Amino acid sequence: MLSELLQKVSLFSFLYLIDLDLAEQVQSKGCPFCGCTLHHANYTRKPRGGPVDIPDEYLIRQSLCCSNSECRRRTMPPSSLFMGRRVYWGGVILVVMTLCQGRLCGSSVAKLERMFSISRHTIKRWIVWFRDEFPKTAQWHRLRGRVASTVSNDGLPGSLVSHFLNYFTSSEQALVSCLAFLAKGLSGLIDIFDG
Repeated sequence: MLSELLQKVSLFSFLYLIDLDLAEQVQSKGCPFCGCTLHHANYTRKPRGGPVDIPDEYLIRQSLCCSNSECRRRTMPPSSLFMGRRVYWGGVILVVMTLCQGRLCGSSVAKLERMFSISRHTIKRWIVWFRDEFPKTAQWHRLRGRVASTVSNDGLPGSLVSHFLNYFTSSEQALVSCLAFLAKGLSGLIDIFDG
């Protein structure tokens, strides 16, 4: 079941390694503003909804800062662990929304509130964002053509998660791949599963 994945440290380990790789790719290109070298300027987040025993390094948001003293601008690499500035893990948001939209296992909003200790207001805010805002974002416009037409804008993010669940044999691989896809447009089997 999807909700059980959120208590597996291995899920967050895969996502952490993807984030390290994404940060390395951005760092290798240099500062997007002046072209100088980028240095790590990571910071710790306190995301909600994951396992209690998660290692501290998984709580780090990868961030880069220009080495040029006249620029010093921050560059944020894409992240599969974190969904923007939201306080919940990206995986928690996708799972809760998928369960809510699909009414899987009788997942009413009240049941999801109890299962994940998330307020009704927060869940409703996510519903509105995925319904009204996310389909209009540049991120989704860039990614839309890379998934099957069965992924409907009206059913986001549940239809996207279902697409990945149909493609992979394990729900963990599907969720990791979906989050990596949203972060950077990565699709197909992520190499991390082979290592």
